[in-house]
Amino acid sequence: MALPEKYDHTATEKTAQQYWDKTDAFRAVEDTAKPKYYCLSMFPYPSGKLHMGHVRNYTIGDVLTRFHKMRGYNVMQPMGWDAFGLPAENAAIANKVPPAQWTYSNIEYMKGQLKSLGFAIDWSRELATCKPDYYKWNQWLFLRMLEKGIAYKKTQTVNWDPVDQTVLANEQVIDGRGWRTGAVVEKREIPGYYLAITQYAEELLGDLDTLENWPERVRLMQANWIGKSTGVRFAFPHDIKDESGSLINDGKLWVFTTRADTIMGVTFCAVAAEHPLATHAAKNNPELAAFIQKCKSGSVMEADMATMEKEGLPTGLFVTHPLTGEQVEVWVGNYVLMSYGDGAVMAVPAHDERDFGFAKKYNLPIKQVIAVGDKIFSTDAWQEWYGDKEHGVTIHSGKYDGLGYKAAVDAIADDLVAKNIGEKKTQWRLRDWGISRQRYWGCPIPIIHCDDCGSVPVPDDQLPVVLPEDCVPDGSGNPLHKRSDFLNCACPKCGKPARRETDTMDTFVDSSWYYARFATPGNDKAMVDERADYWMTVDQYIGGIEHAILHLLYSRFWTKVMRDVGLVKYREPFSRLLTQGMVLNHIFSRRSDKTGIEWFSPDSVDLILDASGRVTGATAKRDGQPVDYGGYGTMSKTKLNGVDPNAMIEQYGADTARFFMMFTAPPEQTLEWSDAGIEGSYRFLKRVWAFGHVFATQIRPQLPTTRTLASTKLDDKLASLRREIHLNLKQANYDLGKQQFNTVASSCMKMLNALEKAPRDSAIAAEVIEECFGILLRVLSPITPHITHTLWADLGYGEDILQAAWPEPLDAALAQDEIELVVQVLGKTRGSVKVPAGADNKAIEALAIASEAAQKFMEGKPAKKVIVVPGRLVNIVV
Repeated sequence: MALPEKYDHTATEKTAQQYWDKTDAFRAVEDTAKPKYYCLSMFPYPSGKLHMGHVRNYTIGDVLTRFHKMRGYNVMQPMGWDAFGLPAENAAIANKVPPAQWTYSNIEYMKGQLKSLGFAIDWSRELATCKPDYYKWNQWLFLRMLEKGIAYKKTQTVNWDPVDQTVLANEQVIDGRGWRTGAVVEKREIPGYYLAITQYAEELLGDLDTLENWPERVRLMQANWIGKSTGVRFAFPHDIKDESGSLINDGKLWVFTTRADTIMGVTFCAVAAEHPLATHAAKNNPELAAFIQKCKSGSVMEADMATMEKEGLPTGLFVTHPLTGEQVEVWVGNYVLMSYGDGAVMAVPAHDERDFGFAKKYNLPIKQVIAVGDKIFSTDAWQEWYGDKEHGVTIHSGKYDGLGYKAAVDAIADDLVAKNIGEKKTQWRLRDWGISRQRYWGCPIPIIHCDDCGSVPVPDDQLPVVLPEDCVPDGSGNPLHKRSDFLNCACPKCGKPARRETDTMDTFVDSSWYYARFATPGNDKAMVDERADYWMTVDQYIGGIEHAILHLLYSRFWTKVMRDVGLVKYREPFSRLLTQGMVLNHIFSRRSDKTGIEWFSPDSVDLILDASGRVTGATAKRDGQPVDYGGYGTMSKTKLNGVDPNAMIEQYGADTARFFMMFTAPPEQTLEWSDAGIEGSYRFLKRVWAFGHVFATQIRPQLPTTRTLASTKLDDKLASLRREIHLNLKQANYDLGKQQFNTVASSCMKMLNALEKAPRDSAIAAEVIEECFGILLRVLSPITPHITHTLWADLGYGEDILQAAWPEPLDAALAQDEIELVVQVLGKTRGSVKVPAGADNKAIEALAIASEAAQKFMEGKPAKKVIVVPGRLVNIVV
């Protein structure tokens, strides 16, 4: 079939995709004869449609998948759906449909979008976390954790949204209100199930050192989140009693500190609003009771805690300093969390910036106990050196005066231990993972509540506990409470009537092991099997930096639990991690007193540009009036600056979208959307097609039956062309190894530029072009698979470019008879000289001195010294 003269992206992409479907091109099968390559991008939430962040993420993975397949690897690139969660419930409430209906409809649509982009996905491994055959194994492993004491039930303070009737994650509390309802969030003590991730804290921290192919900043973020700190836990004794006459907390207020060297500078203690001392003090203090209630409605996010205004009230209670015997006042502070440590802190305003600000605000004492050199301490304003433990020594500290940080900590810890009121201790910022959610659309927790037997695990042979898919939430709480067919059951122990647990699991559970299930599709008898031993670990994992902590940490934890129950042999799930940057676009808006902020899409405005072509403003097309330009920002539905992948694919094709995404910026950096950039990418692909047509009509007819390229000495032009193509191939291969796809795309553009200028007037020229264009098509194919598939087949290179061997640069093509060196006289560049490639330094010196460039500027003077920098330049000193 003759190659059409014009590039029709729609027909080209349809043909390629039909071929891949017909040949089942991307099905992965275990094959021990080949090295394996498991490439995985974080699976999407089926929100309704793909956005450009998805397109970029999955294109990166697809480029790597196709590249490794052509290099002879047995590759697997699966796809699934992170399908449970609150957004589906909110959509269900708004549309009055079951979340399942909304979810499955979105999956169908988004799957079509992914297929339209030509991704090399093995769809036979597709999974959705809302399917019983998947979440059955969430339940099964939860029961194993329950047996091992990793899963347990306890009562803890949570964020409660009284309108949604659900617990909110810290991230869903904004300024003390629920992110969806806007209701004032309450702190409630409710029972729930927790996973003891803290049992693995030491291993999770230590194994970060083995993740050499993870970004350093991600490893640091995880280390900080795990938060190992060594210090002293000690108590302030007291004689405060409750109504029954018993000492509260056995007469001890426990705190933890990494700065025991400052203990002599304690001027007050602060406790959380939920602390028993706070509760006791508030009983006869209405002002304190109101303040405590206010604290309970605030956020417990650490980011919020760090930035919010620190507030407090005195309790009127006092505890005793364990070393001096002095009375220390107890305050309630809104910055102290009951869930961290013992819910209390010692306050040393002179050497802690937060305590300093609090003491200044409430006129509390500030006592210096650390000195640094001859620097002068003042209570006027905080200075960084006040908190310097590396260079400080203790003062005003009695027997501890003159000690440095470590010596002071050791001495003070020893004395506290001797008094039986303290101990050295390692503490972790990491807290156990609460997985109970008072929501419907999630994996049911496999527990049955019996009046006689208590909380009873569901037997394995009754798994999965299937979630009804026809509930329609109405915003009045979990609809499972109204489903007698779900709730009512028999106790597995005694057989009496009982009730199922209605809490569902945190959706982070679903995404914590999906990578292993992809390696074990279709097994209804085991969570994973021996196929996971072949595919795992994931060779390349790709996703956003926003998942750097929780998802990755939970996945690492889940893997270690699976190992400990004998399911897997590996200790880390992801060998290599790439965190891609966001996709940005112009932001335009207009403020008005009546409507607030009105957003404008980029295609609804006319741009105002400065002399260099930069956007400085815009006017709305509808009325010609100015709109504000907000620069580049993350694509957002709210701000109307997103780009519809479907519309772009229809206009320019999937290959154009893929090429633009790879060419415009390195994968880790943000990518600024540009209509001009899309147009440029499309023009490049049309040029590739046009050259393919030239090859088919002008060059291919000149090809000899027997190829002689390997034995023919090429003239300068052809040798130069071949060398340039192979040099760019060498660079592209290096860049692919470094995952710098933008420079790979650039190398392809350079190859095409060289080919377009190539001689086309002989059989040997046709052979050179045949080889060079074949290299270009293969290097380009992972980025733009549709156009290269068609050209490869239609131009006679082979049936399937994906089965072609990846090209490697040839030494014979890179070799040169002559090389060109820069000629300098007295360090200034004066021209160049060509010398034989194998010439020694003496021959190079002679040729350089005799060159026209050198003779002109030497002015008849003899050369005193000649310096040869091999392969680069010759400097002549006269």
